[in-house]
Amino acid sequence: MPHTKSTLSPSKPLPLVRWWSIAIGLILIPINCYWITYIELVQYSAQPTIVSLIFTVVFNVLVLIGFNQIFKRFLPRMVLSQGELLVIYVMLSVASATAGHSMMEILVSTLGHAFWFATPENDWKDLFWRYIPRWLAVADKDVLSGYYEGNSTLHTRQHLLGWLTPVMNWFAFLFALLFVMVCINLIVRKPWTEDEKLAYPIIQLPARMTSDGFFTNRLMWIAFGLTAAFDIINGLHHIFPAIPSVYEKAYRFRFTEKPFSAMGWLRLGIYPFVLGIGFLIPLDLLFSSWFFFWVWKGQQLIGSVAGLEGTGYPYINYQGFGAYMGIFLIAVWRGRKYLQNLQGTKAHFLNDNRTQPAARNEVEGGSTERPVNVQTRFNELQGSIKKPMSPRILLLALVSGVAFLTFFCLRAGMSLWAILVFFGLYFAFSTAVSRMRAELGSPMHDLHYTGPERVMVAAVGTRRLGPHNLSMFSFFWFFTRTFDSHPMPHQLEGFKLASTSGIRSRFMLFAILIALVVGILSQFWALISIPYRLGAVHEMSHVPLVYGAEPWRQLQNWLAHPLDPDYWALGFTGMGLLFSLFLMLMRMKFFWFPFHPAAYATVCGSWAVNYIWFSLGIVWVLKLVLLKYGGRNVHRKAMPFFLGLILGQFTVGSLWTILGMVFNIPTYGIWP
Repeated sequence: MPHTKSTLSPSKPLPLVRWWSIAIGLILIPINCYWITYIELVQYSAQPTIVSLIFTVVFNVLVLIGFNQIFKRFLPRMVLSQGELLVIYVMLSVASATAGHSMMEILVSTLGHAFWFATPENDWKDLFWRYIPRWLAVADKDVLSGYYEGNSTLHTRQHLLGWLTPVMNWFAFLFALLFVMVCINLIVRKPWTEDEKLAYPIIQLPARMTSDGFFTNRLMWIAFGLTAAFDIINGLHHIFPAIPSVYEKAYRFRFTEKPFSAMGWLRLGIYPFVLGIGFLIPLDLLFSSWFFFWVWKGQQLIGSVAGLEGTGYPYINYQGFGAYMGIFLIAVWRGRKYLQNLQGTKAHFLNDNRTQPAARNEVEGGSTERPVNVQTRFNELQGSIKKPMSPRILLLALVSGVAFLTFFCLRAGMSLWAILVFFGLYFAFSTAVSRMRAELGSPMHDLHYTGPERVMVAAVGTRRLGPHNLSMFSFFWFFTRTFDSHPMPHQLEGFKLASTSGIRSRFMLFAILIALVVGILSQFWALISIPYRLGAVHEMSHVPLVYGAEPWRQLQNWLAHPLDPDYWALGFTGMGLLFSLFLMLMRMKFFWFPFHPAAYATVCGSWAVNYIWFSLGIVWVLKLVLLKYGGRNVHRKAMPFFLGLILGQFTVGSLWTILGMVFNIPTYGIWP
């Protein structure tokens, strides 16, 4: 029989992005981290990282697009392609979210707080110093004095060595935490992106502004100009009060008589960038967000009528946590077939050595029982190029990351059961936030003071948990206090951008991982070096003092006044979970059902929704009218206008913060 060989010889795909795009991203990351730190800690004029679309990152990409126009004329080889611009965007985005307001900024402020602010009155020394691992904190007051008092520098031998051990240990922990998120994102990427085809509204602006034709659209420039003009005038008013402002960012009012006073302040916030992001959100989700805001206020009103004020009712934050757990369960249920197939693929890889010889004989002609399917082999080869890693390696990576986190916490004194429950809840919550961002695209997603540790305390009380677990919960405050600056959705959106713009997933995976490494180290440098110059108790007093004190005061209360289980809080957590499942069941049974569980979870316990609900209501009405009377074609044509609202406000808002840094003056912020 003649010797036959397969004619399969697919050409190696040409890279769509060059490696120097990663180099540019690595150069910009330290600059962007320093910029964010100055905005959020020194100026405290705007909080870019609590918004789903980080305006400093968008501004960086806009500047690169401007340089591209110069390169096209004089240096064509240096022009960045869309894929390269998006790689830089993703690198800056994941690094900024890790560096931001509700992540590393709080971490650094907690490392020395328990030792610098210990007094005979609070008795922190006797109460919990012995439970704090010294390899995770800075206890030397000679090292801390420059950090809190300023007029010093980090770059001395004593200061560098004093911070080195805790910084490197927390670097390892934080990278492992983020690496596990990456692994989870790689698992959910295919079913969410390719099978369910979720919308990913947040990435629409960077995807479109890096494409051809975006900056030639007249509607975009009209919206850009209007928003920019308004914020320029408002910014001048902030510096020179004699210049009248155009409008207030938020008009506040409240009822003074009971029971309506229980609803607290009502803010009519007008934010053009929220209008722009809101236009990208599906109509039913927009309506649900607006509706559930008033459900929350209605619960407060009912509580006042029933005399339940001061009891914790309606436990809205715990309802939110339960709702996110419901979204997680819904996501797992929807992706159950893919997860089963993934397990089957894993079994296939485990048997790979046994099946490879037979396959080789078929290709080389050693067996004629089964013909070679050339197209199938080619598809498999192309699939291996698109996959960031094989299922077997992905599973090993995920297990390794979880194992490191477990070892880290065991060495710090935590109990194994507490570690598993805590991180199980945290990663389930993180997955739900990522799912919500991919489907809803909310401008903000924050759940204050209701992380996994609060739910665990409500379930078993503080005595059962013990001082070692409670002490580590205090360190974990930096990623459980709120969840607005959450890195996991940014990672997932990066993989989505890779799949839609033709970037190899492995290339994007490498870009994300190297960005995390450089971003963590850069932000440690920014967050420690700036206070040594300015002083954490002087010009930077808000975050280091307020947020740094919160976990240790909470630990003081837990140890001095132990808490019993709070079954009411636990019950409302379960209610939030069941209600979110009920909402999804209704949407599955009735196509017309307008309420979405993702909106319910986003609204519950959110600080930001108090400011953006009015803008979301406005854009819901506008979008409803456009779709009803103009159809999808008019909606599509109006899209550049709303993207221009975002870009105009982000551009001027970024320029105001830069002017504030240059002239060391407080400037106008586009967000509270």
